[in-house]
Amino acid sequence: MADYEHLLVKQEGDTVRITMNRPERRNTLTEAHLRELLDAFERTGRSDATGIVLAGEGKAFSAGHDFADVAGRDLAGVRDLLQLCTRLMRTIESVPQVVIARVHAIATAAGCQLVASCDLAVAAESASFALPGGKGGWFCHTPAVPVARNIGRKRLMEMALTGDAIDAATAAEWGLVNYVAPDDELDARVDDLLGRATRGSRFGKGVGKQTLYAHLDRPEADAYAIAIEVMASLSQSPGAKEGMAAFLEKRKPVWPD
Repeated sequence: MADYEHLLVKQEGDTVRITMNRPERRNTLTEAHLRELLDAFERTGRSDATGIVLAGEGKAFSAGHDFADVAGRDLAGVRDLLQLCTRLMRTIESVPQVVIARVHAIATAAGCQLVASCDLAVAAESASFALPGGKGGWFCHTPAVPVARNIGRKRLMEMALTGDAIDAATAAEWGLVNYVAPDDELDARVDDLLGRATRGSRFGKGVGKQTLYAHLDRPEADAYAIAIEVMASLSQSPGAKEGMAAFLEKRKPVWPD
């Protein structure tokens, strides 16, 4: 894997672990940090890995944008930064791998946006989540986009307007994370969920993830039109044919990919 200044990237079997490593800055998302994250996800997306774990070192998963990197920018500069951040979030959704957030501590503003943009998330009991712009001077407009799609309108409004943090149990109840684990069991729960989510045909799983994102926010008729065409096409893939044959022949499948 590539060497980075702000990240630790390690491949273990079929899993790539991307760990934000700016603990002294609470893993805030400077332009340089965002570019490294984008590069790491793009590189991994082109690899044969089946899963990605996104984590953070130190006392925060990520505290969001670094005001020291924002305050001196003009309008065009801030727009460029937010477009870069959005490109990262959309890349997390578009890579064929299953992406799971391992949240051990606070995830605020664009850090909360990162969690919401991952396919899956497991939080430690000590973790917390916030869109703090509501009680500050710079409202969390872009972080609210994926958070809204995780938790719904009224809960999003509460997080965004109050700026108050929610604990891990509330995040799970609201749908921002899948599970909450005792702090000392976090890695085991992450690996268990990732293992279950990466079973089956790698090719079929990647197309399946990308198709879900393509239709999730569309009207039902449009969603069915997309899903029917992709599902019909994928029925002819080697993975689908092997899966059906194995079921009919009552044997374990041997995935071609």
